[in-house]
Formats: sequence, structure tokens, C-alpha cells
Amino acid sequence: MKIKLFFILLAALCVSKSYAQPLKEIKIEPISWWAGMENPFVQLTIYGKDINKTTVEINYPGVNLIRVHQVENSNYLFADLEISKDAKAGLVPIKFSQNGKVKFTYNYPIGTKSSAAGIQGVNNSDLIYQILPDRFSNGDKRNDIVPNMRETGLNRDSMYYRHGGDLQGIINKLDYIYDLGATAIWLTPVLENNMEKASYHGYAITDHYKIDPRFGTNEQYKSFVEKCHQKGIKVIKDIIHNHFGDQHWTISDLPFKDWVHQWPSFTQTTYKDQTVFDPYASSLDKKKMVNGWFVKTMPDMNQENTFVQNYITQHVIWWVEYARLDGLRLDTYPYNYLPYMKEWAERMKLEYPNLSIFGEALVNSNISQAYFSGGNKLNQGIDTSLPGVIDVSVKDAIYESINGQFGWTTGVNSLYSTLAEDFIYVTPENNVVFLDNHDLSRSFSILKENLSAYKSAYTILLTTRGIPQTYYGFEILMKNFCDPDGLVRSDFPGGWQEDRTDKFTHEGRSPEENEFFNHFKTLANYRKKTSALQTGKLMQFVPEDGVYTYFRYDSNKTIMVIVNPTNQIKTLDTARFKERLQESDSAMDVLENKIFRFEKQMDIPANKTMVLELL
Repeated sequence: MKIKLFFILLAALCVSKSYAQPLKEIKIEPISWWAGMENPFVQLTIYGKDINKTTVEINYPGVNLIRVHQVENSNYLFADLEISKDAKAGLVPIKFSQNGKVKFTYNYPIGTKSSAAGIQGVNNSDLIYQILPDRFSNGDKRNDIVPNMRETGLNRDSMYYRHGGDLQGIINKLDYIYDLGATAIWLTPVLENNMEKASYHGYAITDHYKIDPRFGTNEQYKSFVEKCHQKGIKVIKDIIHNHFGDQHWTISDLPFKDWVHQWPSFTQTTYKDQTVFDPYASSLDKKKMVNGWFVKTMPDMNQENTFVQNYITQHVIWWVEYARLDGLRLDTYPYNYLPYMKEWAERMKLEYPNLSIFGEALVNSNISQAYFSGGNKLNQGIDTSLPGVIDVSVKDAIYESINGQFGWTTGVNSLYSTLAEDFIYVTPENNVVFLDNHDLSRSFSILKENLSAYKSAYTILLTTRGIPQTYYGFEILMKNFCDPDGLVRSDFPGGWQEDRTDKFTHEGRSPEENEFFNHFKTLANYRKKTSALQTGKLMQFVPEDGVYTYFRYDSNKTIMVIVNPTNQIKTLDTARFKERLQESDSAMDVLENKIFRFEKQMDIPANKTMVLELL
């Protein structure tokens, strides 16, 4: 165990090199690998000045050099290795020779793969708390400004500059997150973003094997995951297949021209996901959607190229193995090359069967979401093998249920109808249900800063099917519309020593903030111990008179949820729900902590969602 840890840490810090002749720089990625992988093959990307003028030799028991690929750029070689399960952990000498003489030797670390059973996975029992690290909490001022980075400014008065939040800041708040009821943390990307501006959000990666030093180090990230696990919190990593940052080292010096999608002039994606599955779509429209660049500073990767595929896939495997991650959130999923994404998902499941994966598909319909999720139930012609997506349709339906006009196809009927279409998914319970995130307007603003409506929306979120996800600051009523997106990425008050108020504490929050905080905390922690709200079945009844009623139930408990978003007291006939109420004549009102007696007629308060545990 100690030997394995030594070589992993060695790889993370800096791979050692020994030279027979001076060489300015050589880079090999993945920076280390493991014996015992289900797929024993790994492709090394080797970079150095005129490296393709050398020949490569490996003589190490259990490690077989299959092939060396020369490409357009003389500064690259790609080496295919097979590492047997019997290979011992250690430094593999990779010899580079020219004219029969060894020019230098690169000592490449390999370890032994840990048991895949140690990967927990994120499931319906979990509640995800999403964090934008730069804006959550500054736990280490020493890394606020790192010399030699392209962006060194720190300006909390600007939404575009870095504010100083880091991994240590999150570690300092793990008790707060767990006490709130969360069991999983999703961080927006924390890998190096050495970009000239707006590097804080993390989605323009410049080094796939290095935590951005303004957040911390590789070792600290691994420690963060370990500390989360010790507290009963799982960790989800944000993965970006579609694009790199334009300052990534493979972009600054392309291995070959079609490493990225090339256009005669800058061509941006159309953001029209429909063209991917539209049977009548123009081939040019489809090409622009998938191959067009997201923005000028984020080159679109050519995922039809197997070298690109290997590079992306291997870095994800490296982080799962190195840090022992529990789940992956896939950014900009519809913009990827779907045949590759299918192979990628199957490769990940081969290595880590319990690993959870869900994709971001910010689309406009249930059908669009289902197209990108796993299965081939809609005659789409491809099974992406993607277990779940972020459920935009449910999000929109919850908002419509609370904010909308109440008619046959609107209001609470929208949520009923959306869930009634779950037959289009293979595993709808794997979808991540949410109300906002770093790209969308804050839920408190969308719900018109109405506290009763806000409570109802989050009560639905915690009691409907799927894996619920929240966004930092929702619990203290953070607000703003996403115009621009920086407005929904504000600092969490109290995350910085100089902050005048600390909303991580009861004393720092206003009475209204504490009212919602306690409401959510009560229900989230109740959900944490109630299997019916996690994996229980869902039965919903057709809404009547603007009121929506549904049940979550299993062999242990039955939970009745009644949503009355109207401004009037509504009366329900309990006989209608006999199928699920059965012989129950009372229930525990979970949010009020009192016994509720069932009568033939039930009066449901206005602007309220009730959660009743049948007794």
C-alpha cells in the first residue's frame, strides 16, 4: 500500500527523468498508470522537442510496448503500452535513443489499481450540493495569487475576476454541508485553467493532470475527497469532453491539425441540440452544432480521432483511480460525438461498475433529454449508455407548477404530465432533479422571492423521483437572474475572513433565511433516513382544482405529498386516495412535526406543500 501511494504521489508532483544528455523539456501523459486495470492498454502522449527523431524502448517485466505512432508534429510521439496485471509497482524506464545511442531515460511510474468496489457511486439516497469553488470560501490566502499564471488578479468587486475561494475553504465547511442534509458534493472544474481572463469558472482546462494551484494541489484534492468520505459525503467530478482551453499545451502546439475541429474561419456552435436527432436536419446544421466551437477560447475537440479519445478517456480514469471519486458530471453533453461517448461510458463502467455518471443536457423538452440518455427506446439509432441526465423538464415543470396559471395543461398539471412521460427513459430515477445551477438564474428570483413558493418548490425537489441537486447559497435565499452568468455566481457571505456577515451561522442569517434554512434542513435530513423518498415507488394522482397529490412508498413507509400552490384553501376528498391511504387514519406532518388526522374532507392551506408520513 505504501509503495503504491508513493508512486501515485510521485506522479502527481512531478514525474522523474534521468538524462544521458541534457533535454530542455519532456512531458508524458497520463503522468502515471496502474497495473490491474480491466483494460490493460494505455496510450502515452509524449511531448518534447523533435521527440519523433528518437526510437523508444521499454524493458520492464509485465509492460509491453505495442506500437509507437509518429504524427504530423515532430514534437510528439504516441506510445501504446500493455500493462499486465502481474506488473509490479515501480518506475518503468522508457529509453529514447537516436542513432543507436540512448539519449535519455524517462522513469514512468506505475502503481497497482485499488479495488473498484471502493467506488461508492451516487444514487437516489443522495442529495447533491453544487459548489463553484472560487466563490464559496477562501480557506488559504497563500494561494490567492500564484506567480507566473496568466491571470494573477484578485478582485471580489468584479464578477469576472477570481475571488480566492479554494479547496481548503470547502474542507472547512464540510460539517456545515453535511448538517444541511447533503450527502454528495459536485465541484465545478478545479483543474488548471491558466487562461488570461475569467479563469475562475474552471471550464477552459489547460492541464488535465493538475489541480489549479489557486485552488490547491493534487494531494490536497485527494485529501479533500478522503475528508468528505470520512464525513459520509461523496464527491462528483465535473468532466469536459467537448473542449479544452485555448492555452492548453496540446492546443498551443497541436499534435496534428485535426486534434481540434478546424474551420476556414471561427465557427461557433449553433447551440441547437435538435439538429443532432432531427430526421430532417441539414448536415451542415448538424456539423455546426457538434463541431462548432463553444466560444473562441474553448477549441472544440475532434472526438472522432482515436488519439483524442484516448487522451480524454485516460485522464478521467486517472482521476477516478487517483482520488477515488464517486461520480462524474459530464459538461455540454449534446455537443459531443455520441458514438465516442457511448464507448467512453462503457469503458468507465468496465473499470468502475459502481461509478455514477450523469450528463448536462440543457435542452428544451423531455424528448430531447431522453434522446441523450441511455437506451434506444425512441428509435434514435444509438444507445449512449448514459445512465442519467440533469432533468431540465422537471425543473421547468416545478417552476410552472408554482408560478404558472392553473389550467388543464399548465400549473401543477405540467409536473404531472412531465412525470407521466417517464416511460421514454430506461432509468428515470437516475436523472438529477434540480432548480438552478451556475448557468441558470437563481431559483429564489425565478420564484419571485416568494418564500412560501420557494419552500414548496424545494419540498417537491426532495420528494419527487430522481437524485436531487442544489446549488450553493440556495439555502440562504441567494438571488439574481443569469444576465450575465456572473450574477448567479456571487460569493457566499462568510466565506472570507473580511466578510461583515457570516451566513454559515444561524446568527448571521436573517429570520427569513433561517426559516427556509431550517425548513430545508428538516426535510433533507428526514429524506436521508427515509428509503421511501429515495428508492420508493412513485404514484401520482391527476391534479384537481389546482392541487397535485402524489405518494412515495416502499415496504417501510408511505409518504403523501400534497401541493397547493394556489392562494386559496383547497378541500380534498380523501376517498380518492384510498388506493394508497388504505387503512391509515392519521399521519405525521414531517415539516410541522405533529400528528395529522385524516377526515373525509381535508382542508389544504394555501401556498403550501405538505409532507405526510402515514401512520
